[in-house]
Amino acid sequence: MNVVTHERFRAAEVDDLGPRPVAAGAAAIRVRGLEKDFGDNKVLRGIDLDIPAGQFVAIIGKSGCGKSTLLRILMGLDQPTDGTLSFESADRSATPNARIVFQEPRLLPWLTVADNVAVGLGEGVSKPAGRAEAAAVLSEVQLSEKAGDWPAQLSGGQRQRVALARALVSKPGVLALDEPLGALDALTRISMQELLNRVWRELGFTAVLVTHDVSEAVHLADRVVVLDEGRITLDIAVPHPHPRRHGNPALAELEGKLLAAILGEGRTS
Repeated sequence: MNVVTHERFRAAEVDDLGPRPVAAGAAAIRVRGLEKDFGDNKVLRGIDLDIPAGQFVAIIGKSGCGKSTLLRILMGLDQPTDGTLSFESADRSATPNARIVFQEPRLLPWLTVADNVAVGLGEGVSKPAGRAEAAAVLSEVQLSEKAGDWPAQLSGGQRQRVALARALVSKPGVLALDEPLGALDALTRISMQELLNRVWRELGFTAVLVTHDVSEAVHLADRVVVLDEGRITLDIAVPHPHPRRHGNPALAELEGKLLAAILGEGRTS
């Protein structure tokens, strides 16, 4: 029998920079008994998960453990075999606005940077209004000067910032991130982590990150969930205020605990 450790908590409302805002549209997520089968392959096995509005949760685990499947179900891209999923925002009459950022930027090469961002607004927005919204969010991700460029003119990190801007332009209540920094070099990845953390703290949406990088999970998240063979085996708080510095010994200790959980060390049978 596996030993499962759960350390539940709600995100701290104050960090190193003072009170952290929670967006009015930020949604709490409640998952109960979630199952997902692909034929005889059981990918998710009875997932129970509560994510408070405005919290940043990272989901980690070995390849094939069900991380991306869980994220896709949260975003409505896949349907569960069994179980329930619900969202609750401050405005209960509205459906929470959820967006996802993938590992590949998926930009449209025939549109400028600003027009790629404006795509995130959907239909019914005038071109002038779309450009104004795009300009504002491009400033948030520090790409104002690239608004008129084509995607082919950008570096990998810049393209991923455009993808992030496209997701943010509609002011999401929930932002899902499926290995969004996995293809970047080490220094660009650290820079993007800092950017993502800053934008999340400023805008106050609920964030769910899937990553293989334990250091990234600990650096960004309020809380880290470990999946193994479709089950939650560890659910632990990261009790350190934001922003966090790479190389913090306390964070390194937590990384070791998470790696041990992923590798199955310390289990009893």
